[in-house]
Amino acid sequence: MKAVAVTQRVSVVPVYGERRDCLDQAWTKFLAACGLLPVLLPNVTEVALALCDMAAVSGLVLTGGNDLGTLGGDAPERDTVENALLDWAERRRLPALGVCRGMQVIQQRFSIPLCRVEGHVVEHQVIRIEGRPTEVNSYHHFAAFDSRPPLDVWAVAADGVVKAVRHSTQPMAGIMWHPERTTPFSPADVALFRRTFAVV
Repeated sequence: MKAVAVTQRVSVVPVYGERRDCLDQAWTKFLAACGLLPVLLPNVTEVALALCDMAAVSGLVLTGGNDLGTLGGDAPERDTVENALLDWAERRRLPALGVCRGMQVIQQRFSIPLCRVEGHVVEHQVIRIEGRPTEVNSYHHFAAFDSRPPLDVWAVAADGVVKAVRHSTQPMAGIMWHPERTTPFSPADVALFRRTFAVV
């Protein structure tokens, strides 16, 4: 199995005065189905980067959860960590795949404007992926209706919301659906992750 770095959401627990890093167990199951071994990263920049180097990861997965700070989110440390990780992956030409919030981090990195949208928190939604109607899930309140170079759009919803992007020259992409929340896992999603991280 190939090791990949995986970011985690920040869960604020006021009763204990704690800010916890956490990840749905479904992510570990999904990545294992893709032939990938997750290296879970804390939302502490220097430690996350050191773990990536020590574990010799083959790429980076930015998971969902937590709105971006610029959109009213309450996890500024996660914004900092994920942007540092994208810098790290870019310097090493390692693949990075953002899911939901993770795609928004990539979009914001390239100054794509995000706005609040309605009707995109649904278990089943038909979108067009590279021109083909495909059913996915959708759990987001913010999105973009347009893109610009170097990000190319390869999936879009009926209302024009951009559902997937890829960088034109770097191994960087994003999707707005959650592959880990599908039962059983979608063969197309598994194939996407295996292809992205060159699992043979």
